[in-house]
Amino acid sequence: MKRFEGFQKGVNLGGWISQFKEYDENHFKNFITEKDIAYISSIGFDHVRVPVDYNVLEDEDGNIKESGFMYLEHCRQWCEKYGLNMLIDLHECYGYSFDPLKKDMDRRKFFYDKALQDRFFSLWKKIAERFCMYPNQVAFEPLNEVVLFEVKDAWNEILTKFIKLIRSIAPQSYIVVGGVFYNSVMTVKDLNVPVDSKIVYNFHCYEPIIFTHQGAYWQESMPLDFRISYPKTAEEYRKKHIEIYKDTDGAVFMDGVSEMGEGFFERIFEPAIEKAKRDNVALYCGEYGVIDKADNDSKILWLEDIHKAFKKNNIGRALWNYKEKDFGLVDKSFESIKQRFISVL
Repeated sequence: MKRFEGFQKGVNLGGWISQFKEYDENHFKNFITEKDIAYISSIGFDHVRVPVDYNVLEDEDGNIKESGFMYLEHCRQWCEKYGLNMLIDLHECYGYSFDPLKKDMDRRKFFYDKALQDRFFSLWKKIAERFCMYPNQVAFEPLNEVVLFEVKDAWNEILTKFIKLIRSIAPQSYIVVGGVFYNSVMTVKDLNVPVDSKIVYNFHCYEPIIFTHQGAYWQESMPLDFRISYPKTAEEYRKKHIEIYKDTDGAVFMDGVSEMGEGFFERIFEPAIEKAKRDNVALYCGEYGVIDKADNDSKILWLEDIHKAFKKNNIGRALWNYKEKDFGLVDKSFESIKQRFISVL
């Protein structure tokens, strides 16, 4: 299958200029620095995915904040110095957020509101104009995690307009697009957009979610003290998933899933791989990882299995997350297995 060249082994910089605790210039200047980019390069990564929220790049009236664009430009310069590529991911736009902690957010409105979409395209025009001269280094991802399955047709229409806009400014840059239902691997097959040699299909993978998000405080039905190891049987994960989430929405319920391991990921990736092959585009997993509450041996076993499936199918990927956000690679909870992880990488 086609490869997303230069974006095979990455890590997310979540919590820097996206999902921060409060808007704080001191945080933006110090959370990620040149030293972090140098370290990321030194342990074998080839790119960073940079989530950024709209309110770092523009004010509430849509006026550009030069300081926000400078954070992206400094990161790009550091990446260039240390041989890394960079994916700019608009993590939240004006009028839309995936964040489950923002409980009053209408997650449907953006997809049917022309004014909100015009604002979205205007910001992206400015981003593309700033970074279009680096087509081999900087890639563009329109929006993180469309939550609702019901908006898939509207999302395809927005993606089609987005691709046409970016292509008018950056004809040679990579564009990374994903499906709905939190960018599920199961919805890649529903993408219906114009493709060319620099379009990449994107998904996120935290499967089985009952393992990777055990004890997650942002999931309402998840008990904070719930723990489960990896691997267990698919049936055990299904049982616990139903007990906690009261649904059967996870990939662990897909037909043909029997045992956990490399074969589990091969099975759940299969429809996305077929779609990517059919459309002759590369495939990319923009987020994957295990919460810091899981035991470290289980983390490594999970990472080993998913990496085997990535490598076998030329799927580029970016680990969630470099620092903090309950998944940090450089946090204390990961310290004892960091070298084992680097070897897995």
